[in-house]
Amino acid sequence: MSSLSDTAFLKIFYCSFFILLLSAQKNNKQIQNGSAVPFLSLFQFPSSLPPPSHPSQAQTITAISTDPSKPAASVSTSSPSIPAKWSIDSWMSKKALQIPEYPDQNDLESVLQTLSTFPPVVFAGEARKLEEKLGQAALGNAFLLQGGDCAESFKEFNANTIRDTFRVLLQMGVVLMFGGQMPVIKVGRMAGQFAKPRSDPFEEKDGVKLPSYRGDNINGDSFDEKERVPDPHRMIRAYCQSVATLNLLRAFATGGYAAMQRVTQWNLDFTEHSEQGDRYRELAHRVDEAMGFMTAAGLTVGHLS
Repeated sequence: MSSLSDTAFLKIFYCSFFILLLSAQKNNKQIQNGSAVPFLSLFQFPSSLPPPSHPSQAQTITAISTDPSKPAASVSTSSPSIPAKWSIDSWMSKKALQIPEYPDQNDLESVLQTLSTFPPVVFAGEARKLEEKLGQAALGNAFLLQGGDCAESFKEFNANTIRDTFRVLLQMGVVLMFGGQMPVIKVGRMAGQFAKPRSDPFEEKDGVKLPSYRGDNINGDSFDEKERVPDPHRMIRAYCQSVATLNLLRAFATGGYAAMQRVTQWNLDFTEHSEQGDRYRELAHRVDEAMGFMTAAGLTVGHLS
């Protein structure tokens, strides 16, 4: 995150984030007074719906409108049949869009067979733990924060980039938790976010027409005929980079870097002499003082992440 574009983006992101925080604080006070629904419920559909009396019976989902002058919108959906039981390859029976056309199907099958022997990137216990936390967010008892890049790159893969993205999420999480007075679930859009869907399968420059760039796990971003040919071996590199990224994130999260006691050390270098950096440092010092008081009182919190 050393380029000017990334720096400018993060500065804009911080400004928008503090506006969001003020909205969360206001809504939290209204919840306590009984005059508002939980902040997150404005963006959530009901977690469960009663089953229809007949498979073909339509279900109606009502979306909550945040504008009092507009009525709630209703979306009608139908369930023509009961879905088949899930299996590890049941996704292959579904219609898929944005699938690249690999020139060598035998090569593709060989890569897929190799990937099928690799260990999972995320384990079942982690998925179940996240599912439980998301349930709390759906009930309005937690705030869901998701952040990361539009698409990860092979070129920008390094420990500093991963660390800086992690620090931004930590900063945003502590500000939201302090201002909203509720737990924050931090989800990183990383360690596997490579593919880029396209509205047009081809790209044209100066009369030359080539397949569109679809992400580093499919083809290259250089406007070159050889680079734009989908290469299934890129998926193996994407897997290895995802595993390495996630292992480093796990080390940061559980090795003490994400401990709340380090809240004053999470600031990024480019915010050192900025209004956003000053505001974060002020909040971080308030959190640090509260942590010091809790420690002195014998109320240790361990690693809050």
